[in-house]
Amino acid sequence: MTTPALSVVIPMYNEQEVLPLLIGRLRPLLDGAGLDYEVVAVDDGSADATAPMLLLACREWAQLRVVRLRRNSGHQAALTAGLHRARGEYVASIDADLQDPPEKILEMLALARAESLDIVYGVRDDRTADTPFKRHTAQVYYRLMRRLVGKKVPHNAGDFRLLSRAAVEALRAMPERQPVYRLLVPWLGFPSGEVAYRREVRAAGSTKYPLSKMVRLAVDSVTDFSAAPLRLATWSGLASFLLCFVLGCYSLARFVVGATVSGWTSLFTAILFLGGVQLLCLGLLGEYLGRVFVEVKGRPTYIVGYDSAETAEQAAVGAR
Repeated sequence: MTTPALSVVIPMYNEQEVLPLLIGRLRPLLDGAGLDYEVVAVDDGSADATAPMLLLACREWAQLRVVRLRRNSGHQAALTAGLHRARGEYVASIDADLQDPPEKILEMLALARAESLDIVYGVRDDRTADTPFKRHTAQVYYRLMRRLVGKKVPHNAGDFRLLSRAAVEALRAMPERQPVYRLLVPWLGFPSGEVAYRREVRAAGSTKYPLSKMVRLAVDSVTDFSAAPLRLATWSGLASFLLCFVLGCYSLARFVVGATVSGWTSLFTAILFLGGVQLLCLGLLGEYLGRVFVEVKGRPTYIVGYDSAETAEQAAVGAR
């Protein structure tokens, strides 16, 4: 089987409303590029008509490859499934909501070939389409990640990127069960470049990244790449010990001079403070221990139920 020059990986979950718009914009672009390509659409256990619509489109679009996961495994897991199954010399990843312009994929490919780059990031230089809350929280997230992980993390770069085959194989060799690619890809240290673009509003449908998932992503990012929270727990424990020591010295001094110490308020405050610090430390330890538990079990992050490319190959072999 020939290796396509470009694979485009698109994780999808309940995207029936935006799917026709995506196909109508992506297919003419890639058909007119004059290169051999494949589009790997990963259905992440959608509960709407996304899967049937993809299978119907697959009959009319030979380059469309449909990979269906047996259950909803999450955006990063669906992205992992697509990256692991993509066959192209270069692999681009993009979300289905058309907030990231597909036209930039060809610009990324041209830049990678011209400058021999293994990674090209799509960087959002204009986020006016996002809500003020999302813009501010994104700024906080990237500042925190650059402080914890290092300045190699590109600012305002999400999961819209282009990877060479060497970079994809390096990611496939990673043993992590819960990868955060916007941090893991820069960690590779491969030669990289950037393509700037304006982030648009979602073309149709509703967002698949509510506040709860954004918080989960931030927690995963911090705990996957830094032990700083554990050190924070250590310093918090030390600070609480010193504070309680000072309060103890103050109470003793008041007792020596014969003054009455009104102990109920101070004692109650100290107990609450110490209890809060202990619970925080236990929560941080539990978060890291939970990750060790997941890694030790070794369960796959996704299970593929159907791959149209493999079905086509089996049919071809049977016909022989």
